[in-house]
Amino acid sequence: MRVVRPIVSRSRIAAFSILSALLAASPALADQAVRQFDARTGTWTVKRIDTRKLSGRLSASPIPAQTVAYAGEFKRGTIIVDTGKRRLLYINGDGTARQYAIGVGREGFAWKGKQKISRKAEWPSWTPPAEMVSREARKGRILPATMEGGPENPLGARALYLGDTLYRIHGTNEPWTLGKAVSSGCIRMANDDVVELFDRVSVGSLVVVR
Repeated sequence: MRVVRPIVSRSRIAAFSILSALLAASPALADQAVRQFDARTGTWTVKRIDTRKLSGRLSASPIPAQTVAYAGEFKRGTIIVDTGKRRLLYINGDGTARQYAIGVGREGFAWKGKQKISRKAEWPSWTPPAEMVSREARKGRILPATMEGGPENPLGARALYLGDTLYRIHGTNEPWTLGKAVSSGCIRMANDDVVELFDRVSVGSLVVVR
């Protein structure tokens, strides 16, 4: 008996090979659709962020997150920022907390107090405040008026806005600065860590900085 084999054109074989390669390229890391609020127009937009530049080296913290015992006064969902130890705790409510390494405000920019998360943003855009623009200009560094979200943006993958202040808990594309006092008052986290925290907290969650 003669076996009849299906005829497959070379063009179809080539197309299948290309499709297989694309599917194997981990689209979650290559291209992400995110929803962003445009403060200039007061509208929401959907943008695609090319995240292929975010290697593990730029996403992971040099000081891994861990679950630690917690017997303090704050309830589940509270964020505690310990600027002295350069650690952030998310209270689990079961006698434990998730602990992350952070970067904090350098000398002259440190602060303490309580705030609530007023907004959450994925791949946030960055608009440097006027005083920062002037300060950096005196050093010879010209900052952009606004930088769209993406791997090059210093706010990283996620941002949690604190009350009506200029401060945020946000990601960073410089994870080697974690564990140090280097920022202008914001709390820096590794991108992998801030994504994990972002998914756990809600608008209105309490943040205690001490």
